[in-house]
Amino acid sequence: MWVLSASGCRWLGAIGSLAVAVGGYTAGTLPVREPWGLWAPRGPALTVAGAVLAYLGLTLLVAAWWRYGVLLARGVREARDRVLGTLGWWTAPLVLAPPLYSADVYSYIAQGAMVLEGYDVYGAGPSVLGPGDLGADAAASVGGHWTDTPAPYGPVFLVLAQAVVGVTGGEIVPAVIGMRLIALGALALIVWAVRGLADGDRSGALWLAALNPLLLIHVVGGMHNDGLMIGLMLSGVLLAARARWVVGCVLVGLAMMVKSPAAVALLFIGVMIARRDGGVRGVVKGLVLPALVAGGVAAGATVVAGTGFGWLRTQSVAGTIHTALSVTSDVGLGLGLLVGDDPEPVKGAVQTVGLALALVIIGVLAWRAWKGRIDPALGLGLSLVALVALSPMVQPWYVLWGAVVVAAVAWRSRVGRLLVVLSAALVYETAPSGRTPWYGFVVGGLVLAVGLVWGRWGSRAEGLLPVRGPVVAGPRERTRP
Repeated sequence: MWVLSASGCRWLGAIGSLAVAVGGYTAGTLPVREPWGLWAPRGPALTVAGAVLAYLGLTLLVAAWWRYGVLLARGVREARDRVLGTLGWWTAPLVLAPPLYSADVYSYIAQGAMVLEGYDVYGAGPSVLGPGDLGADAAASVGGHWTDTPAPYGPVFLVLAQAVVGVTGGEIVPAVIGMRLIALGALALIVWAVRGLADGDRSGALWLAALNPLLLIHVVGGMHNDGLMIGLMLSGVLLAARARWVVGCVLVGLAMMVKSPAAVALLFIGVMIARRDGGVRGVVKGLVLPALVAGGVAAGATVVAGTGFGWLRTQSVAGTIHTALSVTSDVGLGLGLLVGDDPEPVKGAVQTVGLALALVIIGVLAWRAWKGRIDPALGLGLSLVALVALSPMVQPWYVLWGAVVVAAVAWRSRVGRLLVVLSAALVYETAPSGRTPWYGFVVGGLVLAVGLVWGRWGSRAEGLLPVRGPVVAGPRERTRP
């Protein structure tokens, strides 16, 4: 059947992406106030119709992506040669869509406006913006949890948001498009870095990393700054793997000044340096120099931005918000309710244990990478997956932190296949409006269960998941996880 061919998948995914974008005009994360009337509410009937259309489109996109991966695993030349073209087809419909699946972009715009208006973005939330301030319409559209929450982001991202507000005057539609252009730049960085690190089956790596519907709807559609963090971080790792570790650490330092989890990459760049130089001198150099370079970049960026060092005290604000995807938060809350009236102390203790366990896992993976048992880039990807799994706050798109890195070096490994299934399931957790309805968890759970069963029993016979093949561990080492 033509629809099962690479060309058919390209069209099917593009139609699905277009349906998501069109549905978003009535069911997306629309602003509270939008003077142009482009993204204004259209009534309950059209809102429901838009949501249905968006869900159907998302399902088409996931099905097309899944099938395209099967074709890549089978070595179909047409699929392998046209991955970048397919990415363009699937991305294009989302470029002019309203915000989808999250209201975070309104926080970004409001925080950029706060910097321009002279407010302390690390001491107050977007609610301080008055009706006459730049970004007031964006501030009014910020999600309830974040209205009075200081920014947890670094000054590099705030400067970018400030620039967008300065150019657009804080008008909702142009400002959102400006933030989406930044997201598209992040996508381009990811593509470049993944292609460089793959050093082999680039098409398969790009399939899991860039064609991934979870990335398309949350980085392009939702404009989450995680995409920029990943793009800068992975570019830094690529340059370090090419023995340009100073520039690589500079990029990782910039990534840290978008979101702090990028700092994990410094440990594995240090492993690359230690393995290259050898001996005690190499270990000391690997442990100290990346931190010094990235730390200098962080300090310099903070001074140049003029936002102050308040980001040092706001890194934990996100952890105060309970998300159902956080295992440690759920377990801690459950235990806390069992042992007393106030579950918060127990919940906090379990979250701390989870983070400590994540640090232990990261340390073990770094040691294995230093011993040459896994590629450092793969160790970084697995570390970020572990960090997300044990984090006190988990959003669906956080999985991309590690998934993109793993995709670059081991997309056909067991971990890669698990991330394929997780990505297909997690796209359903959030509605186009940014809410997390109960049925999203039900559908996501069903997709996860079916994907795991098919991955275990049917992938070889049915071709429903890429069959296991040699793992491309990276440009310098090739190992199997």
